[in-house]
Amino acid sequence: MLKAGAGALAFGGLAGCLSEPEGEAGDRTGYAAFFALWDWAEHVAGDEFSFENPVTTGEMGHGWEPDGDLAADIATTDAFIYLDTPEFSWAQDIAAQLETDYDDVAVIDGMDGLGSHLLPIDREVAAEPDYDYEFDPDSLEIGEFDVLDGRTGEVTAYWHVDHWHESIPDVPVGESVPIEGVFADPEGRVLPLGDDEQFQFDARLAEGAPEGVVEIESHGDHVELHGLEANRTLLVFELVHDGEVVWDTADEGMATDVVEELDDEEADEFVDPHVWVDPVLAQQVVDNIATGLGEVDPDNAELYEENAAAYTERLEAVDRQFEELVENASRDVAIFAGHDSYQYVEQRYGFELYTPVGISPDAAESFEDISGMVDLVEEYDIDTVLYDPFESPDPDEQLPSMVELLIEDSQVTDAEPLSPAEGTTHEWDEQDWGWVEQMEEVNLRSLRKALDVS
Repeated sequence: MLKAGAGALAFGGLAGCLSEPEGEAGDRTGYAAFFALWDWAEHVAGDEFSFENPVTTGEMGHGWEPDGDLAADIATTDAFIYLDTPEFSWAQDIAAQLETDYDDVAVIDGMDGLGSHLLPIDREVAAEPDYDYEFDPDSLEIGEFDVLDGRTGEVTAYWHVDHWHESIPDVPVGESVPIEGVFADPEGRVLPLGDDEQFQFDARLAEGAPEGVVEIESHGDHVELHGLEANRTLLVFELVHDGEVVWDTADEGMATDVVEELDDEEADEFVDPHVWVDPVLAQQVVDNIATGLGEVDPDNAELYEENAAAYTERLEAVDRQFEELVENASRDVAIFAGHDSYQYVEQRYGFELYTPVGISPDAAESFEDISGMVDLVEEYDIDTVLYDPFESPDPDEQLPSMVELLIEDSQVTDAEPLSPAEGTTHEWDEQDWGWVEQMEEVNLRSLRKALDVS
């Protein structure tokens, strides 16, 4: 049942009284919940669909609430694209009502299949590595080894002497799960891990373990487990130095289950919704849109797949630009005066953006938050800060008040926009900029300045 108020999008007596959607190829219409989804839907649909973005130019899509007419408008179209997360509760309400009363309107969840990639709102913080200590690989002893779910930072298993306690998360078929490791010597010093660090974290199949169940990909500081086939296999985790394994868990393999799908109770409702900011996760969202449109319009399903594949190449190019940016950056820390919308990007590429508030765009920074930002400016010798243009009264012209205070009260001399692509400005709209253009022309340029890319 649709709630009254902001989510108060009751269809009322409209059920059964609205005209049927046109349904003819080229005349099909739909709604996408906010800018990024709308932009992707337009690229995937080509000339076969016309999509509407209900969020007004200059407004932020996350935290936006519609008026009472939107639900009725959507019910007259062929498709509704949204994200099934409580952070877009108004869209969840409309989707639920459409599925109940208007089964001729396709409901497409852009987050479908992303469950194992979703990050919690409050991720646990791992122990800080001892970067200043010189570890000797030849005489190294491991006193503690913890395995963490890379999505939550939660310790899910730990190694004790020669055997395991607890377990690692299940891996869904066709999806992946990041696994992190924390190694400490007998004195409790934590080893630094990463492609550019002294040690790397890796894994392999245990001797005689079933093959073809999981694919293992090492990223230096974590491993990615890709589910290939529903089955159980055994893994051995490794600590690597200079290409050689210096320690492993070969005494006992870690049971690893690949499952067809996760149980409902395993899904965390309170997750960060900002998957659309990540160019890698965006590829799955685009694929979901293509699949959904193909089900509405089977005659053009192949066209939607082709359009999605072509657009995915552009997303992959953005992914490569982020990787190159980080490789050439002199800093790995910056200040972002906005809500915490870049968590997925930070985790994927290995830099950190300090924000004064959490993921909610409605959260207001306090005096203590601003004071803390000033302290961070001094601690990291920062002169360029980032800001969300949609958190200012006029995203084309004005800076958010917090940025103005930082410029007045600290050594900050410059502020650059960093858009979560939740909306568009009048200036960007006039230039016909979509998600890719916002990333390339705005965000990557701003991050290069903030992270001192040479």
